[in-house]
Amino acid sequence: MLPIRTRPSLSVAEIAALGLSLAHLGAGPQSATARRALRHLFDDMEAPNDVIATTLATLTSPLDLATARRARTVAGAITARLVVRLHYADVRGDVTIREVEPVTCLVHRDHWYLVAWCRLRQGVRAFRFDRILAVEATEVPARPHRADRFLPFQPRPKTLSRN
Repeated sequence: MLPIRTRPSLSVAEIAALGLSLAHLGAGPQSATARRALRHLFDDMEAPNDVIATTLATLTSPLDLATARRARTVAGAITARLVVRLHYADVRGDVTIREVEPVTCLVHRDHWYLVAWCRLRQGVRAFRFDRILAVEATEVPARPHRADRFLPFQPRPKTLSRN
């Protein structure tokens, strides 16, 4: 008799970390097998709408080589808790250079995003990877930020009112 196998239960942050790790593998020799394994995590999940289905497809697709290099730099900075310098083009094509404290990466629909504390804007921002023109690692330590505070669609704790 074969043992019964159960699927592991992963949090949104764990799935995002796995997805980022796979994404910056690019077309490496183990990438296809690793992406297939990630897809198996979703086998029992129903994709109730197009947004989720598209997001899952993006999560398990390889990034192009240039974006994969930027993703590796960002992933290293997240792990080492270091500030990165982004050359970023907004939706209008205006380019800014920003120092950010990377928190996490995530996928929504067709795009990968870097979620970071932007020192220029003094707030949390999401930067689309396809709009990041360049990313440079720095040796400047970043403050620790909990990723769960910055993930979209997460319930926010209610503030206590004072009487």
